[in-house]
Amino acid sequence: MCAIIGVYGNSEAAKLTYLGLYAQQHRGQESAGITSCDDGRLYAHKGMGHVAEIFTQPVLAGLRGNIAAGHTRYATAGETALKNAQPLTVTCNKGILAISHNGNLTNARDVRSRLEAGGSIFQTTSDTEVILHLIAQSRCRDLPDAVADALRQVEGAYSLILMAADRLFAIRDPRGFRPLCHGTLPDGGHVFASETCAFDLLGAQYQGEVKQGEMVMVDAKGLVVRQFAEPLPPAHCIFEHVYFSRPDSVVFGRPVAESRELLGQQLAREAPADADIVVPVPDSGVTAALGYAVVSGLPYRVGLIRSHYAGRTFIEPEQSIRDFGVKLKLNPVRHVLEGQRVILVDDSIVRGTTSRKIVRMVREAGAKAVHLRISCPPTISPCYYGVDTPTKAELIAANSTVEEIRDFIGADSLVYLSLEGLRRAAGDPAGSRFCNACYTGQYPTELVLESQIGRARG
Repeated sequence: MCAIIGVYGNSEAAKLTYLGLYAQQHRGQESAGITSCDDGRLYAHKGMGHVAEIFTQPVLAGLRGNIAAGHTRYATAGETALKNAQPLTVTCNKGILAISHNGNLTNARDVRSRLEAGGSIFQTTSDTEVILHLIAQSRCRDLPDAVADALRQVEGAYSLILMAADRLFAIRDPRGFRPLCHGTLPDGGHVFASETCAFDLLGAQYQGEVKQGEMVMVDAKGLVVRQFAEPLPPAHCIFEHVYFSRPDSVVFGRPVAESRELLGQQLAREAPADADIVVPVPDSGVTAALGYAVVSGLPYRVGLIRSHYAGRTFIEPEQSIRDFGVKLKLNPVRHVLEGQRVILVDDSIVRGTTSRKIVRMVREAGAKAVHLRISCPPTISPCYYGVDTPTKAELIAANSTVEEIRDFIGADSLVYLSLEGLRRAAGDPAGSRFCNACYTGQYPTELVLESQIGRARG
C-alpha cells in the first residue's frame, strides 16, 4: 500500500507535496520521495523512513519548481531498498519523467521478461519501472499517446502520478482498484492524491475522483481529461474502508468514517454478546466500535491506549518480556477493564498472532471475559492489487475454522462480520462496486498465481 500525490501550478509545489505526504503517512512508512521540476530540470530527494525524517527544511528548499510528485511506500512488489523508493525518474526519448504508483501490476514479471529480452536494463526490482520502459519504447511520439499505449500493455491495479517537464498526469486503471482524488488549490493550482485528508491540510477543494480508465492532464493551458481505456466493472478495494484509509477521508466518493461506523452497527446486529463494555483496538477499530456501542446500547470505553511514537525499535531488553512488540504499541487501562466483560472490536485478523497477544493483554488487565468482534469477514486469500497480505499458507482464516481461530486467540467468543453485512455497510449491497477477493478468493482479473508474481508484500 502506498500514498501518491501530485501538485501543479504552485511555486511551493514541493512543500505542498511534503504536507500531502505527511497527511498520508499511514499508507506507507518504509520510504518516501519527492521529485519537482523547474525550467525543464528535475530535482529529487528520496530516503528510507518517515516523511518528517527525510524532508528537512534545507532539502525542501532545494526542490524547486511549480510541479511536484510525491510517494510514500510500503513494499508491494520488489525488495525493501532505497533503489525502489519512488518517484522513479528517467530521461528518455519522451523527455524527463517521474512516476509515483499505488497498486500492483499483476503481469509485471511477464512484461519485464519481454522487455529485458529486447535489451531493456532495469535499475529497480519494482513493478512500476516497467511502465517507464513501455512509455520509452512506445512508437507514439506524443507523450499522452505513448502513456496510453504503455498502459494498455499492463494489467492489475494502478493509480499513477506521472510528471513531465511541463505537465502533470493523474491516471487510474480501468477497474479503479485504488483511490485517486482531484482537488483545486486556493490559488488555482491542482492537486491529486490518494486520500482527501491531504486536501484538508493543503486547504484544497475536493473536486471528485479520477475516474476508471481516465488520464487527467494539467499544463499551462489548463486541465484536459482523456479516456485512455474503457471502464471495466468496478473493483474498488473494500479494505480501504475497513482499514487502510484515514476515517476523515472521502474514498471512492464515500466518507470512510460513515462506512466504518456502519460496519460496527451491522456487526452489533449480527453478533451481540452478553457483556458490559465495548472497547476498540486502536486506531482502526475505533469508529467501528463506536457504531457497535450505539446499536448494542453498551458503553464505549477506551480500554487500550496506543503509543503513536512506537515506530520501529532496535532496542529490546535482554530479559525476555512476553508480547514485547505489542506492548510497545498498546497498553491496557486496568481500571477500565478490570472485572468487566469486554467486547473487543478490531478491523481484521491476518495471522492471528497479534490478536492473541491483545486478548491476553486484556485478560491480564483483569477482564472477566473477552468477546472479539471483527468488522470484516475472514481473510482467506492474498491480495495481488496492492495490499500487504501474506500467502494463503500464512492466513489463519484460510487454514482454520472460526472456532479454531477463537481457541488459538484465547477469546471467549469470536465473530466476524458477514460479507453481506460488509457490502451493506459500505453502500454496495449488490456487491457490484468493490473487490472482495481477500474474503472470497474470487479475483476480478485473470487469476494470478503466487508463483507468477511472487509473494504479495503490500
